[in-house]
Amino acid sequence: MTNAFALAIGVGTKNSKGDWLEVFYPQPLLNPSAALIDAAKSALGYEEGNVALDVDGGELEAFAAALDSADPLQAALARACTESEKPVVVTILAADEQASSTPEVYLKLHLLSHRLVKPHGLNLGGIFGLLPNVAWTNKGAVDLDELPAAQLEARLNGDLLSVNSVDKFPRMTDYVVPKGVRIAHTARVRLGAYIGEGTTIMHEGFVNFNAGTMGVSMVEGRISAGVVVGDGSDLGGGCSTMGTLSGGGNIIISVGEKCLLGANAGIGIPLGDRCTVEAGLYVTAGTKIQVLDDQKNVVEVVKGRDLAGKSDLLFRRDSITGAVQCVTNKSAIQLNEELHANN
Repeated sequence: MTNAFALAIGVGTKNSKGDWLEVFYPQPLLNPSAALIDAAKSALGYEEGNVALDVDGGELEAFAAALDSADPLQAALARACTESEKPVVVTILAADEQASSTPEVYLKLHLLSHRLVKPHGLNLGGIFGLLPNVAWTNKGAVDLDELPAAQLEARLNGDLLSVNSVDKFPRMTDYVVPKGVRIAHTARVRLGAYIGEGTTIMHEGFVNFNAGTMGVSMVEGRISAGVVVGDGSDLGGGCSTMGTLSGGGNIIISVGEKCLLGANAGIGIPLGDRCTVEAGLYVTAGTKIQVLDDQKNVVEVVKGRDLAGKSDLLFRRDSITGAVQCVTNKSAIQLNEELHANN
C-alpha cells in the first residue's frame, strides 16, 4: 500500500505539438487513499514520484474497474472520461515537490481554489516556466502561435473567436466555483486563488494565485500574490496589498481578522487583528510613523516594519502636518451582514 500527496483525473487542451496548455480537474484529491494509488499502479503502470500520465479510453476503463471498490466517485469520473475528445491525464503527486510539468502545476492551483490547501501551503517554485502564455477564448485555450489560424477558421465558418485575455493563468471560475461566494467580475480572480466561504468580491476587486480570504470578507481592492486576508476584514475600493511579486521582498504581507483598509489605502507590512488604515494612506515597511499615546502625544517615531503584525492599531495621516500616525484602534470592524448573505 502506497501513500501520496495528491491525485486527480483531468481533461485538458494541447497544442498541435502535443504540449499541454491547460488542465481541468473536476475532483482533485488531497492525500488519496493507498488503495487508489495501488489501483493506479495496477491499471496505469504508475511506479513512483510525481507524474502526469496521458491515458486513453481503455486505460481509463481499467482504472475505473480497479477503483470501483476503493473510490466509486473517482471510478465514475474515470468512466465519464473514456469517450472524451480532449486529452485526458491522471496526475499523481507523490510528494509536494517542485512541479515538473504543466498538469502538475494545474493540479496545485486546483488544490488551492478547491480550498483543499491554504495559501503558502504548497511548493509553487518554478511554476511560471511551466505555465504557457495562452489566448483564453470563448472556445477555450488556444496556443498563441496557432491563434491567427484559429481566428480565420472561425470567421470562415461564420463564427467569432473572442479572445478574453492573454495570460499564463485562467480565471478561477472556469475551473472552480467555491461554495458560498459572490464574484462580480470573474476575470479578476485567477485560478489558484483561495476564496473563503462568505466572501464577496466586487467588480474592482482582484485576487491573485496563492492568495485570498479565510472567511467572510468584502473585497473591493487588490489582494496580490501571497497575501492572505483574515475572517471579517474589509478591503475598500481601490486599496492595494503589496505582494512579493510586486516589490514586497521576502516579507509575507497579510491582513488579520476584522481589519479595514480604506478606499485607495495600501499596505506593505502585515497587519494584526482589528487594524484600520484610513482612506488614501499607503503604509510601507519604511514609512516613518509617529506613535501616539492616549492623549495623542507623540511617544516615538518608528518605521512601518516595527509595527508589522501588531493588533488593534489605527493608521492615519495628520491632516495639518501630513505626518503618518498610529493610535490604538478601539473599535472592531462590523461588516454588513445582509451584504454578506452569499448563499
